[in-house]
Amino acid sequence: METLPIILILLGASVLSVILFRQLNLPPILGYLLVGALIGPHSLNLVAGFAGVQHLAEFGVVFLMFSIGLEFSLSRLLAMKRIVFGLGLLQVLATLLVVTALAAGLGLSWQAGVALGGALAMSSTAVLTKLLSERLEIDAAHGREVIGVLLFQDLAVVPLLILIPSFSQSPEQMAMTMGIALLKALALLAFIFLLGKRLLGKWFFIVAHGKSAELFVLNVLLVTLGLAWLTEAVGLSLALGAFVAGMLISETEFRHQVEEDIKPFRDVLLGLFFVTVGMMLDVALVSANLLLVLAVLVALLSLKFALVYGLSRLFGSFPGAAMRSGLWLCAGGEFGFVLLSDIGQFAVAPAQVVQVVLAALVISMLLAPIIVHYSDRLVLRFAASEWLMRSMQLTRVAAQAMSTEKHAVICGFGRSGQYLARFMAQEDVSYVALDLDPERVREAAAAGENVVYGDATKREMLVAAGIGRASVLVVSFLDRRAAERVLRQVQELAPGLPVVVRTLDEKDLGRLQRAGAAEVVPETLEASMMLASHALIHLGVPINRVLKRVRQTRMARYRTLRGFFHGDSDHDENVHDSDEPRLHSISLGKGAYAIGRTLGELAIDGRGVEVTAVRRRNIRALEPTAETRFEAGDVVVLLGVPGALATAESRLLKG
Repeated sequence: METLPIILILLGASVLSVILFRQLNLPPILGYLLVGALIGPHSLNLVAGFAGVQHLAEFGVVFLMFSIGLEFSLSRLLAMKRIVFGLGLLQVLATLLVVTALAAGLGLSWQAGVALGGALAMSSTAVLTKLLSERLEIDAAHGREVIGVLLFQDLAVVPLLILIPSFSQSPEQMAMTMGIALLKALALLAFIFLLGKRLLGKWFFIVAHGKSAELFVLNVLLVTLGLAWLTEAVGLSLALGAFVAGMLISETEFRHQVEEDIKPFRDVLLGLFFVTVGMMLDVALVSANLLLVLAVLVALLSLKFALVYGLSRLFGSFPGAAMRSGLWLCAGGEFGFVLLSDIGQFAVAPAQVVQVVLAALVISMLLAPIIVHYSDRLVLRFAASEWLMRSMQLTRVAAQAMSTEKHAVICGFGRSGQYLARFMAQEDVSYVALDLDPERVREAAAAGENVVYGDATKREMLVAAGIGRASVLVVSFLDRRAAERVLRQVQELAPGLPVVVRTLDEKDLGRLQRAGAAEVVPETLEASMMLASHALIHLGVPINRVLKRVRQTRMARYRTLRGFFHGDSDHDENVHDSDEPRLHSISLGKGAYAIGRTLGELAIDGRGVEVTAVRRRNIRALEPTAETRFEAGDVVVLLGVPGALATAESRLLKG
């Protein structure tokens, strides 16, 4: 087959598999592996030009290492040096030693043991960081440990990629090769860092001055592939050069732009790489050795959990946090496949062993999200001190919220949460804020802010924050899934409590409102209105007209801001516009026509008026439905223009 049809087969199969795996909420990496296994030489054998595609896919590893280099800013490493170079280093070394000892006991060479140990030591940076972000646990104790260990694992891949190819040589040749490689690496890295760091920033400034996105992307590709070629030309790996290029650019102000520009190339080529890894998988061989695969899988999960748990405890973590770190890190990762590809290519370990380990890694990555999902239950089940820690945390939150009533519960105490708290303090409104960043909580609490460490998505934490006594709850962080979890808990605990949710734009507005939010505030909409209002004022539009336009826009978007109750003191010229919606409350006394009938039967909504609330026995229901049946004593709150309000009132009272 020609190269183009091969690539079309790969791309078509990859698109379908990624769609399927995203629907199942599984990592796309597994979809790529499945495609490779199906179309590879051990299955359907649709790709005759396997070697050519593999060479193309190697660039995926180059761009992946470049992206990892971008993450390794010296300031970040120094800030987390204890976890990265302490816990992370010991985890990788301990895994290497244990796997090497087991390999020797099974009759394998020590080279095979080290190589396989390196592959098994890795965990999935892509999967775990995504899960930490979704669960709002990046700043939790185990979250910081997981991130630190992942950083060192990514860093450890660089020497392993240089080391593994030399394992196929004799010990004498290997020692000489490694010595020469080390000298070359030191000389080249010294040259690059001494001159490159100084020159690269200036060069990127010149390129950026051209104000061309196309030129900037071309330059990123030139630098990445150029340094990768340079390191390969002196006998080192392509990945090392790409990693160094990323580290150099990470120290410049262009880092974030470069990261966005390189992402499409990285993701597409890395997908092809994982397809080629899947092609290595011999399904028939794995099926014949299924019990051995399961044994390796159990050994992998158990070994890494035990090592991480023990090392985390050694570094002073509580049992619950250490157990969580072990559960999060026990599965395999994408760099394990990268190293296994080199192990198979250079025949460092027998092909059957590589197949078994590869299959175990694939299954472990499938299990990783499931293990994480049940990690809290497992910790509470087996860590005796976790109940005490959780009780102490809840007690601190409850003690802080005990004296408050009709207060606001602020979920998230970042920049938006802090600004909100200041507004509330100026109006003498009490609040209790929950946040998961321990350093932020410590500093803010020391400054007198009523903020405590706690996860707002947890039922017991909201109860401790006094949600039953609160007047409003505000979700101030930008995470739709976490906001939905908070709304679900509020609907169960305090269904009448209004919840205001912050979101980035309007795409999630309907979904969050259906989940129970009383109001959803899109940041982009508010920013656009402020930009427009300032621009219109500078263009000479009267300020009263601008303010009216802003108010109308807000009324159209925000349900609780639509209209207001009028009185004799309202003298604003815009207040008495006949087309201006207003609020009007109607009390249903005995004999009112609406009593005993549902809102749907009365057919009031949709005729220029809307029933926004029903007050019954001092309980306000924010969203009455068509099935809401009116009772004597109800107060019905209507929104509409004056003529429609009069018609609706007559319908409610007289029929």
